[in-house]
Amino acid sequence: MSALVTTTYGKLEGLEQDELAVFKGIPFATPPVGSRRWLPPLKPSAWNGIRDARNFGAACPQLSLSPVVLGGMQIEEPQSEDCLHLNIWTPKADNKRRPVMVWIHGGAFRIGSGAQVIYDGASLARRGDVVVVTINYRMGPFGFLRLTDLTNGKIPATGNEGLLDQIAALEWVRDNIEHFGGDPTNVTTFGESAGGMSIGGLLAMPAARGLFHKAIPQSGFCHSGRPAARANRYAEKLLAHTGANASNPDSIHSLTTDELLKATLLHGTTTEDPELGVAAYQLVVDGTHLPGVPIGYVASGAASAIPLLVGSTLDELKLFTVVDPSNAKLDQGQLQLRMGRTLGAEAADRLIASYQRARGSRGEPDNALEILSALETDRVFRIPAIKLVEAQLPHQPRVFNYLFTWKSPLMGGALGSCHALELGFVFGTHGRPSMQQFSGVGPQADKLSIEMQDAWLSFARSGDPGWAPYSSSRRTTMLFGEKSEPVDAPRDEERRAWNGVPEEVLGTLSL
Repeated sequence: MSALVTTTYGKLEGLEQDELAVFKGIPFATPPVGSRRWLPPLKPSAWNGIRDARNFGAACPQLSLSPVVLGGMQIEEPQSEDCLHLNIWTPKADNKRRPVMVWIHGGAFRIGSGAQVIYDGASLARRGDVVVVTINYRMGPFGFLRLTDLTNGKIPATGNEGLLDQIAALEWVRDNIEHFGGDPTNVTTFGESAGGMSIGGLLAMPAARGLFHKAIPQSGFCHSGRPAARANRYAEKLLAHTGANASNPDSIHSLTTDELLKATLLHGTTTEDPELGVAAYQLVVDGTHLPGVPIGYVASGAASAIPLLVGSTLDELKLFTVVDPSNAKLDQGQLQLRMGRTLGAEAADRLIASYQRARGSRGEPDNALEILSALETDRVFRIPAIKLVEAQLPHQPRVFNYLFTWKSPLMGGALGSCHALELGFVFGTHGRPSMQQFSGVGPQADKLSIEMQDAWLSFARSGDPGWAPYSSSRRTTMLFGEKSEPVDAPRDEERRAWNGVPEEVLGTLSL
């Protein structure tokens, strides 16, 4: 059955499905194609008649993701640079003014879309009587490639166009969500990995102020931000792969979508240029849109009005370390060498010893690969999460921390509580056929999903997920797993071991 809504730009026809009204593929900006490639987003044009909103729009162009682990994250829709669309699940397109939850997908700023099966908003919308919005944004060389310096401003791309797309989507929500039964004064952003890092950037960006009122960054926080000079060097390398000439902007504009994708260095350029690291695309500290690394701006009170729910998974990096065959025979010497490259030899030795002692006292494995996974998990994710919580605490009392501990059954349990594992539980999609092997199924899994959904929904509604706020004295953290419960200062020996380690080494992959 059809569902009709009139927006600022024209009428939309969606579908009534399972007691919800669902609208897909809604344009929130002018297509960034042709001469508009690499330019900031513009508001969409109005249309006459009724626009079909029953099918997802195109995903941003990207290279494929292996289906081995994350089956529910496969891209099923067509791909196009005309990709700036959003999707809405609402209990009813009326004037009830429900809480609004806007999801920003992850994927290393180069893969993903708001239409992936794992992000189906129906369960959250139905269970919580909320409006769920998922968005696309430009990724990879279309959204995070800095070209303005190399072309003397002739292509004015700052490297943050993908972030500007997210702001444009939030502006569309502000201006239109009332038509879908949502409250534009009660908007919660939530996102994971690159989506969490995006929220970290939005917390610091002046242009995003007032567009959302609560935030849930998951496994991605506020320590990301590539200096402009480093972004320029990456752009130089990419252009060299294409054969385009920075002094001839027309040669860059004439590159096809496929040529730009094929030139993308998926795993970074560690062997060629160690300073670039393995993350090909990141937020760029451009001095204009993103004035600095976000954590400093949060600490100064830039996001003081925004309650935060912040957390990570216990074994984030196992998604990468366990499946990497080069780690199979990792020994203590190699562990010290690898961590020493990132932390310095003295800090690496001290942290390794602390982690081995703490894990041994709990009866947990403390071989070299387990310690590598634990150290990198905390360096990239858990410690930045705690740093964000601590930076916000002086300005906002409603700050909450969680740690996801449920273990994936895949690969005989070797992945542990790895990166992205919580997603199916938050969205209630863990039981989908494409997710079951990764997430696990059964009554305990269903109970965990309900616990997480209820916490996220409660926070979106009132700013309170249902446990005590974090404090510097108790460090209350909700553990979500086989038994979900709040615990004071979990794994605190490991946390204390990071005292004195420069924050510059936190938050970005270096494996």
